[in-house]
Amino acid sequence: MLRAQNLPSCAQFLVSRLRFPMLGCISFSSFSSLKPSSTFLTQGVSHKTLHNPFSTSLRFPLVGRSPSMESTPRPHGKVMFSAGSSLGGNKEILVHHLLVGEKDLKLLMELQQRIAGGEDLSDLAVEYSICPSKENGGMLGWVRRGQLVPEFEKAAFSASLNKVVRCKTEYGWHLLEVLSEREESILGEIEPVDLHSKMQDPNFIQEAQLIDVREQEEITQASLPGFKVLPLRQFGTWGSIITDEFDPEKDTYVLCHHGVRSSQVAKWLQTQGFKRVFNVSGGIHAYSLKADPSVPTY
Repeated sequence: MLRAQNLPSCAQFLVSRLRFPMLGCISFSSFSSLKPSSTFLTQGVSHKTLHNPFSTSLRFPLVGRSPSMESTPRPHGKVMFSAGSSLGGNKEILVHHLLVGEKDLKLLMELQQRIAGGEDLSDLAVEYSICPSKENGGMLGWVRRGQLVPEFEKAAFSASLNKVVRCKTEYGWHLLEVLSEREESILGEIEPVDLHSKMQDPNFIQEAQLIDVREQEEITQASLPGFKVLPLRQFGTWGSIITDEFDPEKDTYVLCHHGVRSSQVAKWLQTQGFKRVFNVSGGIHAYSLKADPSVPTY
């Protein structure tokens, strides 16, 4: 039987329009210098590392975009929830898969028969898949058109919900299953002057979800009213409960010093089901320079 041992390189498996790093492992000291990367690393963990969706460790079949599994755990059994099948072209799908080598079609057929007999794809992915997503039962999270190579995208977006289908790409043979679908979410930028204008309305501060991902020592130097502080270095304490603390249906605004960390968090929030997420362009530094000089710079 084939076991996942040698993971293939797949830097081109996804034709991504989004370039930001996702789930992997990163040392606490590295958060200050996070940069997007297309480098593929196998997920690992040690006493010095933290599972974090903003590291430079990526998993395929998503290049530059691999949804975090901290709050998208691998499914057990069939996931029977969906937005229906009436969505148009602007939809996202929640998909998991397993991958075997190009020469292992016989194994793939055996696995497909086992799934038809009642076994779960996610369990088989853990045991047999050669994709790093095996660590989470093959879960890829929410994806949209234009992020996958054509063969995988065609199979995934034409598949019926909860029906396992197979397809072949340059990386081998896949079994994939679409677990749910939803309308495509909005991920945008908001200029500091526009945010400042909104913040003059007391209802905005009460109704909108405002998140500041800077560290506590930064907050003491400059802050904006209404923002809840979720330090990025402490992602391990709040990442898995984000949907308990915030409503994915509400407009969510994310702030940091210069807009880089907040952009990463905003993109991650989108993968967690948040419908309308806005990054504050240029961060609190730009807010001070362009919108409110009473806010200190540092």
